[in-house]
Amino acid sequence: MFEISNEKISVHISAAGAELQSIVSKENGLEYMWSGDPAYWGKKSPVLFPIVGGLKNGSYKHQGITYQLGRHGFAREREFTVRSHSSNSIRFSLVSDETTKEVYPFDFIFSIDYTVSENSLTVKYNVENIGDETLLFSVGAHPAFKVPLVDGTVYEDYALEFSAQETAGIYPLSAEGLIEKHTEPLLNNSNRIPLTKALFAKDALVFKELQSNYIGIINTKNVNGLKLHYSDFPFMGIWAAKNADFVCIEPWCGIADSVDAAGELAEKEGINKLSPGNIFERAWTVEVF
Repeated sequence: MFEISNEKISVHISAAGAELQSIVSKENGLEYMWSGDPAYWGKKSPVLFPIVGGLKNGSYKHQGITYQLGRHGFAREREFTVRSHSSNSIRFSLVSDETTKEVYPFDFIFSIDYTVSENSLTVKYNVENIGDETLLFSVGAHPAFKVPLVDGTVYEDYALEFSAQETAGIYPLSAEGLIEKHTEPLLNNSNRIPLTKALFAKDALVFKELQSNYIGIINTKNVNGLKLHYSDFPFMGIWAAKNADFVCIEPWCGIADSVDAAGELAEKEGINKLSPGNIFERAWTVEVF
């Protein structure tokens, strides 16, 4: 386990999956991350790479070859290498190897930078194409935040607050975890969704092209909460396991296959295409208070 900190917050990250484990405010003593109770969901903040979500039939095609790749890809199950570590920042990297090429035939370096500043943690994804062909990939976040956050409050005291008034439906997931073609209404010129355990009865809330640049978790009993700031992530998932005391806010550059996906990786919705020698960067920041 590795720590970065400043005078306001302390953060712990594991090299296993380069997974964020803990964000504690030194000002109020609160832990903001989900406990990872395996009775509900044993993860805390898995990194989604080189795909986000599931593939139709668990497979994709590239240059005439069919590959099997599990939901959300393999990065979350791999051991990352620490490339640099200071008091307030750390970089983890994963490099393609024979094992990754069995399921994903590309050469890459995938790095994640964690940096604390004031009462915020910034997480930056850095994907480098070190191969000779266009790199096809998706990347996304899956952090689970503790709800209720404060003793004496309950789940229903909390709400999701968007930075903009949104009119947006959600894209339902099929039984196989694929994106349906139709939408279901949810936000109608509103910037708030009250949290209830029933909200996630049908799996994640999946949005495309929201107008907001942050989503907060607030409550009606006190001022404590958080804001997750993001930009240039065209997809958003919000999810919690059944009856669990957390909510995930998940900015994605990529999305699960649709129910009618053809299976070609180059044609997959949300796939990013990176030329040889180039670098792709995206970042999100969680601000705690």
